Order: sequence, then C-alpha cells, then structure tokens
Amino acid sequence: MPEHVLCTARDSARDPAAAGGGAGARSPHGGSPHAHSPHPEDGELGAVLVGAEELQRRVRELGEEISRDYAGRRLLCVGVLKGAVLFLSDLMRFIDIPVEVDFMAVASYGSATDSSGVVRILKDLDTAIEGREVLIVEDIVDSGLTLQYLLRNLGSRDPESLEVCALLRKPSRSKVDLRARYVGFEIPDTFVVGYGLDYAERYRNLPYVAALAR
Repeated sequence: MPEHVLCTARDSARDPAAAGGGAGARSPHGGSPHAHSPHPEDGELGAVLVGAEELQRRVRELGEEISRDYAGRRLLCVGVLKGAVLFLSDLMRFIDIPVEVDFMAVASYGSATDSSGVVRILKDLDTAIEGREVLIVEDIVDSGLTLQYLLRNLGSRDPESLEVCALLRKPSRSKVDLRARYVGFEIPDTFVVGYGLDYAERYRNLPYVAALAR
C-alpha cells in the first residue's frame, strides 16, 4: 500500500512572528509556512511546528484519501487514547463514507519526555474486529514500539485489513521497521505537545503542534 506523506517539519523556526504553519514545513503543493511562538509567557513552550490552519488542511486531505481508498468497504477507525482524540474527531468529519469508531488505551509514556518502551493495554476494544477493515488512528509514531505492539495484537484478531493513520512521525527516532499507510507530517526529533499530545497531561487542548522547550 502506498504511504501518503505531505509535509516535513524542520527544527528551526525562521520567522517567529509569522502566524500558523510548520517550522520549515514544506508541501509539494508549494509554499513554505513558518512557525510562531505560542504563549510567550509560558516558558515550557517553544516554536509551533504545525499551525492550526495547516493541521486542518492536512486532516481534510487525509479524510478525503481515506474516503476514496475505503469506498464500498466497512471501515472501523480505532483511536489510540488519549493523544489521538482530537485528530480522530476532526478526521471523521472529513470521511464521507460510513465509518465506525472504537478506542484502545495503552500505556507507554509517563510524565517524562521519553518512551518507557513498556506497552500494556489499559482499555481494550469493545468491538470484535474479525473480518473488519481496521484503521488505527495514532497521534504520533516515535520509536514505533507502541505501534508495533498494537499491530501484532490487533493483527492476531484476524481483521480483513489493518492499516495505520498517524498525524505525526519522527523518522529519526524509529527503532522498528514499520510503515504507516497515511502520515500527516514528519517532524524532527523534538518533544511536541498540542492537538491532543501532552506533557504530564498538559497542553492537549492547544489547536496547533508546538515544541516543548527544554
């Protein structure tokens, strides 16, 4: 299956005063949006890597791609709690075919900025997925260890198909060879918050993705 990737966000913000856009994010459709600094009074937040408008544009594109690819099929989106809640909520609004949703909760991140590498299920699916077209919706693919576990676990339940839609991916952090069919943005190796992603349960409500200053 092809992998759909639109943008790559880079480390540095070239125009701190610009509104929206990613930090050096580039799109094949042209243009190079820049970052701006969110809430200057909050010393924990750095530059915006992906702005609110850019997020919504890309989520719409992903929803349209998914609608085309799964036309005539019975799609089940599995959101990975808690980080994927905002992404999945917006994504579903742009999917124009019948779609069902379920959720899993897994523990792999604590309050620190690095993955523990330990994955365990906190909440399992309510729906049987045997024979179903399943799309895992993730907020971010970092080391890939959590996603590897989910793919093995759900794959053992005999779905008709099993694919991944991730909002963000950090290629430089990957520890396992995994491919997501749909990827919103590739970002540098920096800890990010916002649009569902948190640091010690804070910042999930931000409408953009920003670096965490350290």
